[in-house]
Parts: sequence; C-alpha cells; structure tokens
Amino acid sequence: AVPVLNVWPRSIRQHFCAIVTRHGKYFMMEYAAMGNQRTICLWSGPRNVSTALMYSFRQRSDTRVVDEPLYGHFLRVSGAEHPAALEVMKHMDCDGDRVMRRLLIAENEERPVQFIKQMAHHLVDIDERFLRVTTNVLLIRDPGEMLPSLVNQIPRPTIRDTGLKRQWELFEDLLLHGEHHPPVLDARELLLDPPGVLRKLCAILGLAFEPAMLSWPPGSKPEDGVWAPHWYHNVHLSSGFSEYRSKDQPFPSRLEALREECDHYYQRLHAHSLKATT
Repeated sequence: AVPVLNVWPRSIRQHFCAIVTRHGKYFMMEYAAMGNQRTICLWSGPRNVSTALMYSFRQRSDTRVVDEPLYGHFLRVSGAEHPAALEVMKHMDCDGDRVMRRLLIAENEERPVQFIKQMAHHLVDIDERFLRVTTNVLLIRDPGEMLPSLVNQIPRPTIRDTGLKRQWELFEDLLLHGEHHPPVLDARELLLDPPGVLRKLCAILGLAFEPAMLSWPPGSKPEDGVWAPHWYHNVHLSSGFSEYRSKDQPFPSRLEALREECDHYYQRLHAHSLKATT
C-alpha cells in the first residue's frame, strides 16, 4: 500500500510520513527512496581530497552538497580529541540517527541530487539501515601519503582516525546486503586524471558528467563545516583538483607500524578501485 503515497500532494505525504515515523522512524528512510531525491554518500577518510570532491559535485547543476553531518555525533559518542571538538558539537545536531532521517526526507526540486561528504569512521553507534537507501561511494588514499598529512591535525593517529578499516568493513557490509560493487575511488588516480575518473564515476552513478565539476571558485563555501579553518586551508586556496605530486619527504619512522596496519586495508580496497577494475 505504501507506493500510493507517490500520488499524494507533497505536503500530505510529508505529514503522513511524520506521523508514521513516531511508530517506526526508519519508515521515513524507506519513503525517501521512493521520492524524487537521490542521495549519494561519499565515505572517505581524512586527508583524501574529499573536500575537493565535494566542491566538484557542488558545481553540478543538479546537486547540492552536505559537509560531514555526522561529525558532531562521532565526537559525542567517541570522545575523540579533534581540533575544535567542543565548537563542532555546539554547532551541530549530535544525534546521528536524527541527522540522517532529516537529510533523507529533505527535498529540492531544482537540485534533486544530494551529495553528502562523510567520514567512514563517523559511522559509530548509529543505525546503519539508512545505507540501504543511499548510493554509496568510497574514497581512499595511500597511507604513505595520507598519514604525514593527518598528523598535522591529529598528532598521534590510530587506525580509527584514518577510516581505512571502517571503509573495508563498510565495503563488505554493502556487498553483503546486495549493493552491486560500490565504486571505490583512489585519491591518486583522481588527481592524475580528474576528468577521466569523474566521467567513470558519473557513469556508474547514472549522472551526466558536467565539465563544471573540474573547477570551482577559491575560498570557503557556505556548506563548509565549522571545522573548516582547521582542515581546509589548502583546498580553500584551490580552484580545481591539484596536480598530483608524490611525497618527497622521508616517511616518519614513528608512523611505520600504523602505515603497515593501514596498508592491509588500503590494498584490499585499492584492488576494487575504478582504475583497477576498468
């Protein structure tokens, strides 16, 4: 009987779903899958050019973007020590389940595609059934290049802080629940060939590639999270994807054990990346 909702006026549908949600909150998520909105979740780790990719999708004519809506939730339940953690939690809704419900019922007729930049390690102590109605993409980066950058914000990182283990668990979980090979992007491949990788990704997502995705105005964006001053300095200086340059500094010896642990999951995911499978 649920599909009959699609013929009701939008205001009535939303009111009805709000009532039903009091008795089954994830009905709203199931309903969202039947509407006109398309929600894409990018599951990344930190220092993976994820903000640049968000800015890229922001340039599309049909897309609106959301910046790490589960960050406050993650900080609340994990107690992780991150730059400006108290400020982040003060400015965000820290109930992850409520955050995702609201996002999945938000509609915008002019921009029906919703691109949500997420950190994989933010998926903690949250009902993950919303993943069944979102399109999910993973973004990874070689830990040998990611870790020296991450320590600028998190001086003593752990495997949790990188998101790589959580990304592999998420990849396996999505396959287990019937999602057909969620696309995996490697940051290096993206920077080496932005138009080629974005064309492949758009084709997989069923979207038309738009050349506007290759550039954006420098500076901050209205969608940036309150944490931007601590993390986004370089991307705010950019007007497009930076040219790929390999690290020329020696890898910090104190991070070798973590690098080895990260590489175990990175190599598994990289085997499924767009370049490796096309």
